[in-house]
Amino acid sequence: MAKRVSKKRPESIRELVRGFPSVSGLYFMKDADEKVLYVGKAKNLRSRVSSYFQPGSNLAESRGPRIVEMVHKTASVDYIQTESEVDAILQEARLIKDIHPPYNSNLKDAKTFPYLEITTRQAFPGVYITRNPQDSKSRMFGPFTNVKDLRAVMGVLQKIYRFRTCKLEIRDKDDKRRFFRPCLLYSIKQCSGPCADRVSKESYKQQIKDLVKFLQSKRSTVLRNLKKQMEAASTDQDFEAAAMYRDRVRLIENLDKRGTVEGNVQPEVFAADPTEAMTKLQAILKSPQPIRIIEGFDIAHLAGSDTVGAMVQFIDGRPFKNGYRRFKIKTVKGVDDYACLKEVVARRYKRAMAGQELWPDVVLIDGGIGQLHAVGEAFEQMDALMPNLVSIAKKEEVIFIHGQDEPLKLPGNSAVRKLFQFVRDESHRFAQHYHHILRSKRVLGES
Repeated sequence: MAKRVSKKRPESIRELVRGFPSVSGLYFMKDADEKVLYVGKAKNLRSRVSSYFQPGSNLAESRGPRIVEMVHKTASVDYIQTESEVDAILQEARLIKDIHPPYNSNLKDAKTFPYLEITTRQAFPGVYITRNPQDSKSRMFGPFTNVKDLRAVMGVLQKIYRFRTCKLEIRDKDDKRRFFRPCLLYSIKQCSGPCADRVSKESYKQQIKDLVKFLQSKRSTVLRNLKKQMEAASTDQDFEAAAMYRDRVRLIENLDKRGTVEGNVQPEVFAADPTEAMTKLQAILKSPQPIRIIEGFDIAHLAGSDTVGAMVQFIDGRPFKNGYRRFKIKTVKGVDDYACLKEVVARRYKRAMAGQELWPDVVLIDGGIGQLHAVGEAFEQMDALMPNLVSIAKKEEVIFIHGQDEPLKLPGNSAVRKLFQFVRDESHRFAQHYHHILRSKRVLGES
């Protein structure tokens, strides 16, 4: 997090904002107690943030009364630079879902960004735009920030690579396929007709390989051909065709306006198949008993103030909201996540040790090897039965297992990794939400 100012006067904020970079990023409007009021994205941080504090601007007319109210409450502004505008869009969505700023009206719901899914495990892969991938072994591209452009470019790509977008189950050995009548897309040459045996399995898979290569590359060959066609149409004064090619060039160039599957995780999209995840987790942990209960922990604070802990409970791979718990830290002063985790774990499992609550099969910690060791020490000090202790570190998404020297690196489409990410992110959101509730109560003078 970059610069911030504690002075309340708008002049002081304007002075600070003059030092903001003219690059893409996120900005955070905060009140006098550092509570985030609003998260916004910007192509140009300096220009965007300064527009809120211009003396002559009419915010009530241009942005509405709620924004005016928010600006009046703003005492400080923070920012984070991002590599691109796309990164800013994706990070903004994730942060708003995590901390629920009161003046962000959008993106608080379950809205997700779409992906391009290629079902490569099938004999004749399909290509789909989806917000809910069905196959963990599909090839994924995205998330994309503009679904309208994605739909439009799909039509362009179909003309070039002639892939199928239907949901038919096509069997390679089905001799009756040759009697099947293909749909209109085959007639207009936007599909090669695998449903009706109009293309061999080998040829169709090569089409898909070419499409994947195109999506991974800079697409220079296709763009060069389209630009030549655009120039030729313009020379012939066929301006309608030239405009069509121009739009296709723009759409294909916009394919770069996307995040990455691993770098921009949407856990609500990639929630694993619970049965598959639990079965594979049992194998990874070499557990003689099935894994059923996972409890995830996280700590939230701001410079050591209003520190809280949160626990979420998953049963058979699904959130069990009645099992969620919140803990206001009582014994730890200052910034000490390890000590906070020890306190929360001791308080949580005191009742379980007395047989009053269920004992978990797995305890998952948001953090690295240090956090994992701290929780292990807490169980040892309680002289308690040690469950399977696991932690998952952010960014690299490396998994540490108590008692194992080497970390576990699972692929992005791993059902176990997806489940751990879901539990971790759910505990993070739950902790952050409680943290901001406490800060709000303190601002209002409540106990």
